[in-house]
Amino acid sequence: MAELERRGTAVAPARVEQTQVPATTEFDHLPAMFGRLGDDVMRMLDAKLGLIKLELKEEASVYTRSVAFIAVGGVLAAIGFAFANIAVAFFISKLFVSFGAPLSYALGFIITGALYLVIGGAIILAMKKRLAAHDPAPTRSLEELRKDKQWLKNDI
Repeated sequence: MAELERRGTAVAPARVEQTQVPATTEFDHLPAMFGRLGDDVMRMLDAKLGLIKLELKEEASVYTRSVAFIAVGGVLAAIGFAFANIAVAFFISKLFVSFGAPLSYALGFIITGALYLVIGGAIILAMKKRLAAHDPAPTRSLEELRKDKQWLKNDI
């Protein structure tokens, strides 16, 4: 019989040994689950940081626009101040010269200078008020990060 088994011509079927797969428990999957959880948390944080970047870009554009309007208002106010100074100079010169053309020039410069001062000052005040009322912090993203932090504390 041993001879037949060595030659491989035995009639008896070969024994198939079945190895039993050990039963897996929940604890065996924990490292993989923690790995996936870590990956998911990192993806979530990356998304939140992307939102913060987007909000900061929006805030920067608001500030840039407001600063540009403040600069325009400052230029208009400077022009108005220059016209007012010229008008005052013409008006004072009128006091020393007989009535005539300088009075009309002085009134023209005063009216023009006052108009520029009012418009420029109004633009500056409006933009300053808008900037003071505007909160530069990305509040939506920060609130979401606070919620996520609380969720991670409570659930993990």
